[in-house]
Amino acid sequence: MFQVESRSRALIFVSAATFFTLSVWFSTNAISGGLETEKAIDESAIAVLTIAVQLGFVFGTLLIAITNLSDLINARTLFAISAVLAAITNLLVIPIESTPALIAARFATGAFLGGVYPPAMKVISGWYTKGRGFALGTMVGALTIGSGSPHLLRSVFSENWQAVIVGSSILAITGGLILKFIVTDGPHDVNGAKFNPRYLIGALTERGPRLALTGYLGHQWELYAMWAWIGSFMLYVVGEKSLIGDSLDLASGLTFLVFAIGAVASSYAGAWSEKIGRTAVTSIAMIISGSVAAFIGFIPTEFTVLIVILAMIWGASIIADSAQFSTAMTELSDPAYRGTMLTFQTGIGFALTAVSIWLLPIVKDSSGWGWAFAMLALGPVVGTAAMLRLRSLPEASKLAAGKR
Repeated sequence: MFQVESRSRALIFVSAATFFTLSVWFSTNAISGGLETEKAIDESAIAVLTIAVQLGFVFGTLLIAITNLSDLINARTLFAISAVLAAITNLLVIPIESTPALIAARFATGAFLGGVYPPAMKVISGWYTKGRGFALGTMVGALTIGSGSPHLLRSVFSENWQAVIVGSSILAITGGLILKFIVTDGPHDVNGAKFNPRYLIGALTERGPRLALTGYLGHQWELYAMWAWIGSFMLYVVGEKSLIGDSLDLASGLTFLVFAIGAVASSYAGAWSEKIGRTAVTSIAMIISGSVAAFIGFIPTEFTVLIVILAMIWGASIIADSAQFSTAMTELSDPAYRGTMLTFQTGIGFALTAVSIWLLPIVKDSSGWGWAFAMLALGPVVGTAAMLRLRSLPEASKLAAGKR
């Protein structure tokens, strides 16, 4: 059986597996129009379906941490099992008619994805010490384009929303098989210690991990709300148009492009973080994304080209810093508790996303897209302040081999 034995090949295949598996995350957002028509689900219910995935993810990650499941089961095996189960629960969207049952199915999908993303980070960390920021940045880039892939499927299968669900589930199963049977554990893989709340509490009293967590929370406040609603915003801006005849839906295609550009930016930002430092890259990215969030929604739709260009800049900057928060946490924490800190950081960050995802359509309905997106800019303001503060501390010398 073919298996990778170098870190560059491991990065390629872990990224591919992550890309394929995360395609089920925003599958219902991409087909919101079909769900509204055939299942009588309105925009507020679509928001609840998205929030259910986020909360399910939080539940899954915390359950894995508390039960120490990531040490009882090999990370690659856990990834594969979780990917298959996420694919199966994603398929339930097709036959289920009841909204509460759909919410439960989406919660389950999110819970199983909790066994995908953190284990993938662990596998990559086992292959990289030097260059970990670039590696995790590339993996998060794969996560980004995977999360946006349902919009690409929707653009192609514009009249068949069921094909989007089936296609994303097939991709998820493929991703699980790739990580299980092609990738091996890296030479720097360590057995994590059992979940220890005392260590977690003690670590968060230290300035370094606490500021890294604060920066991540500011980032998360903006990221997933933007990802969840950028498709609706693109539809609002360009309307129901097609690129070729009656096929290739324009709004869905542009939305996928927002995710795709973000994937490239995440990898490049990871490389730059090794040169100029993690706090520098995260601060620059949040300043750009927060600035775009503050005013893109106020621009009249007549300036379509300008809005689309800014949306692409937003898509690049909003995710460019993501992996660097996780990388910083691995550098500021005890290696034996790396999994605990990553899991906690990820869990609490995704819990926060449920709030901004829920608030955004409420603000949009009452005050318009401008104020809805401007609300998201509060996250980058807080996050940038935290990372600049971390940069000024001696603890920052542990980041990016001293480049802060």
